[in-house]
Amino acid sequence: MDSFNVENAPEIVFFDLETNVPKKGGERFWVLEFGAIVVSPHKLTEVESYSTLIKPEDLSVVPVRSSRSHGITRAAVEKAPSFEDVADRIFSILDGRVWAGHNIQRFDCVRIKESFDQINRPAPIPIGIIDSLGVLTDKFGRRAGNMKMATLASYFGLGQQKHRSLDDVRMNLEVLKHCATVLFLESSLPSTLHSNWNGCSSSTIMTRSRSYGKSPSREDTSRKSPPSSLLGYQRTVPYARGSLGKMAESVKGLVSKAQGQPTINQILKHSHSLLR
Repeated sequence: MDSFNVENAPEIVFFDLETNVPKKGGERFWVLEFGAIVVSPHKLTEVESYSTLIKPEDLSVVPVRSSRSHGITRAAVEKAPSFEDVADRIFSILDGRVWAGHNIQRFDCVRIKESFDQINRPAPIPIGIIDSLGVLTDKFGRRAGNMKMATLASYFGLGQQKHRSLDDVRMNLEVLKHCATVLFLESSLPSTLHSNWNGCSSSTIMTRSRSYGKSPSREDTSRKSPPSSLLGYQRTVPYARGSLGKMAESVKGLVSKAQGQPTINQILKHSHSLLR
């Protein structure tokens, strides 16, 4: 079997958006903050980062005060650049790379495409998408709870989620490293270490909020679990499903030379090398 050629592997960009909270159906999401880190695929080290607040056209969509200690307020974005002002930088960091993030396929990818459409500019195109929500739901299961980033971070003692883009993407990467390490150790001694956690199918991604027993707060619905009545969220995918399949096949060929080796196995390999 050919060895994995790390020199030809594409870089991975973890990114995250913070948005306003639409108050009723039909109102649009405005991107208020963009944050991203570019990591090398063979060492998972950060090689580039970028973050910026973004001023929406309608400042009234941003609260004067935020219920979160690190939340974004109207005063914070008043003098920030518009999306059009930072579109070139966002395009350059996203286009032609593997995109990664938590629930990005159902939320962040959609918002990126909407924002570029709004300024009549072509949106960046990924060569592959790694949605950590789907990966972890399938591979790690619900042992950590409801699969929100805040819950996963708490499970591993990584601190409190700040709901600020750059902090959240770095936390996302650390959560993936911890999950991959646990899975690697369990695979090494499955009869001793493996807990009887049944992996959940990726279909649970769209319905995870139903398991809470209570509705999320208005501000919590701003990004990772907005109500399905808003903008047809649950059905909105920014790229055609056929093209996503082609991109997935393309990135598999770039990221892994081994036949049938899924992306999570590469993350497991990196965790193994870090443990040595």
